[in-house]
Amino acid sequence: MADSRTHIPPHANACLMLADGKVFFGKGVGAPGTGIGEICFNTAMTGYQEVITDLSFAGQIITFTFPHIGNVGTNDEDLEAVKPHISGIVIRENITEPSSFRSTAHLQSWLARYTITGICAVDTRALTRHIRKFGAQNAAICFLKEGESFDFTKLQSQILGCPDMTGRELAAEVTTPKTYEWTQTSWKLGSGFGTQSAPRRHVVAIDYGEKLNILRSLAERDCKVTVVPAQTKAEDIMKLNPDGIFLSNGPGDPAATGVYAVPELQKLIATGTPVIGICLGHQLLGIALGGKTAKLPQGHRGANQPVKNLETGAVEITSQNHGFAVMPESLPKNVKMTHVSLFDGVCEGLKSTDKPVFSVQYHPESSPGPHDSRYLFDNFIAMMDKKDAR
Repeated sequence: MADSRTHIPPHANACLMLADGKVFFGKGVGAPGTGIGEICFNTAMTGYQEVITDLSFAGQIITFTFPHIGNVGTNDEDLEAVKPHISGIVIRENITEPSSFRSTAHLQSWLARYTITGICAVDTRALTRHIRKFGAQNAAICFLKEGESFDFTKLQSQILGCPDMTGRELAAEVTTPKTYEWTQTSWKLGSGFGTQSAPRRHVVAIDYGEKLNILRSLAERDCKVTVVPAQTKAEDIMKLNPDGIFLSNGPGDPAATGVYAVPELQKLIATGTPVIGICLGHQLLGIALGGKTAKLPQGHRGANQPVKNLETGAVEITSQNHGFAVMPESLPKNVKMTHVSLFDGVCEGLKSTDKPVFSVQYHPESSPGPHDSRYLFDNFIAMMDKKDAR
């Protein structure tokens, strides 16, 4: 455990302290200050801006295992939310100079704009191995302002005072404050984003911390998308006359969000309206169908996660970001596990055998990332069309 006698390397103006006492020193990036949250690691080699703005990372400090972060700069198109809610970032090398025609701002200035605190010059390989061995835990990044010095006792106190992710309800903190309609479609080189103008179906998206590219994926498939806050009642959703309902990704413990979300989801499932869930939405659907969730030792975060489709036998390379999972042994007989992680056997997908509902733990919209799983949106469209044809 660090204290006043701890040797601080020359020129170090930032440190990362873990709850178990492990300390890493380095150089501050982003905005000076202190960021506190659960430490995790992401193995993706691309898409750092999308990762940072993914609301599923709310309340977490992200360790990037890929050493060169910043090489494509930042822009206003590669955002998965209006603004990030992460607690900080940890990277190996200093922020790389941007080398992309799409870049409009250096990552350093972009982080500072959103007051995100970070640290570089950290042995991220050693840090990742530590997380894998000892599991997820709270941590603090302290990036000193000029003239300040490290107060390790205060940092230890702040870490101890940070709520554990188990039992933490965060969806209500990141959800939209009011209902709105979404019409933007996927980005294309040379033309940018499109606009959906002739919808054939109506999807109500419950926002637990959704990624914008999921909404684009639905709008791209001729869906009018109405986004509603996480705590919207089932009766109000059904008044919108949806053809289908989407349960979004999001942060925190699904059991905590489920306190208010699950009763409403059970009402929606009972109507027979097609439902698709992704990530947190998958976990909430699992609970609503009678299953249980649990926290994983370190979670799955990256763009290279192999998943087997148990119905077709195909293996998909997927993009994932989750620290909790549905326990397959807890699922009732009328719920079938459809996908499984080839890393550790975690439930990656499920469906009801008597209701038009299904979900996956991973991200089929994956921008950037593998496109192996985008067929799931088409499956949802087919499910809605089948219901309408009756």
